Amino acid sequence: MQIGKITSLIDTLDAKLVVLLCHHNADPDAICAAFAFSQLLKRLRPKLSVEVAAAQGISRLSKFLLKSLPIKLTAQPHIEKADFIVLLDTNTVQQLDEWSKRVKAADSPLVVIDHHASHPETERLATLSVTDEEASSTCEIVYQFFKEAEAKPTEVEAKALFLGIAFDTRHFVLANSSTLKTVAGLIEAGVNAKETLPLLSLPLHPSERIARLKAGKRMKLTKMNGWLVAISHVSAYQASAARALIGLGAQVAVVAGQGKDTVQVSLRACRDFHEKTGVHLGRDIAKPLGEYLRGMGGGHSISAGANGIGDVNSSLKRCIRLLKEGLKKKNT
Repeated sequence: MQIGKITSLIDTLDAKLVVLLCHHNADPDAICAAFAFSQLLKRLRPKLSVEVAAAQGISRLSKFLLKSLPIKLTAQPHIEKADFIVLLDTNTVQQLDEWSKRVKAADSPLVVIDHHASHPETERLATLSVTDEEASSTCEIVYQFFKEAEAKPTEVEAKALFLGIAFDTRHFVLANSSTLKTVAGLIEAGVNAKETLPLLSLPLHPSERIARLKAGKRMKLTKMNGWLVAISHVSAYQASAARALIGLGAQVAVVAGQGKDTVQVSLRACRDFHEKTGVHLGRDIAKPLGEYLRGMGGGHSISAGANGIGDVNSSLKRCIRLLKEGLKKKNT
């Protein structure tokens, strides 16, 4: 029982403070999982103080959800004073930006709760790792903690978990049978799906619309083993642009963006691509791409990203090379 291992760690350490950390620009799955998990910890160990923080803040959609959820974020978490640290929906400490060095230097045990492909560095650093690639989201894993502890989520906790799962499954398009059972449990806990789902329908910002349109205008289309791969670049909203290219008809989309000395690459694919080729965008493409860029990379089977030091052209060329190599390996 995973939640039992975590509470045992709290008791062994006689922990007073735990710090829950989410990746930079934290999405709804990350912050909702952290919120629900913090509530569960405080219910199981009432004397425990819990801080929730996201490196470089949270996404625009996550900020919008804060209007409907009582999530309190700590701007400056007490990482050095924490009795133990938990990474949620964050498979590498590099996703914590400037906090990563502080986490590495801390003497506190590190717990990882995630549904992405595990990262070797994180595995070395973690005292306890609760990862499940089959889970739709980190919120789904946290819901399992509630079940293990025989603790029914409150209506607001259930609402948070529901939103996190709905976000990461694209409104349940990517949900499996386990996910749907979880959603049914959350509805029984009081979630009104009809009223809650629209909270994830945040209108596109004008600059995001422009980024999507520019990505389409600049797109180069190529075929790899019969798969349509769209390649483009925009200065911002790379992930949104990649999703838009998939919506236009591409089966794989790669969109890069240039910062001052950095580059960011977002990858998306249709479900058929992963199911029929076996290529995992996070493990097979984004992770080695991040290493090539001397940065970080990872993600899901059909949704991933990488960033580091480099330029758009070389990053896209490397990404295409990795895609070709991945397809070749899976076909041999």
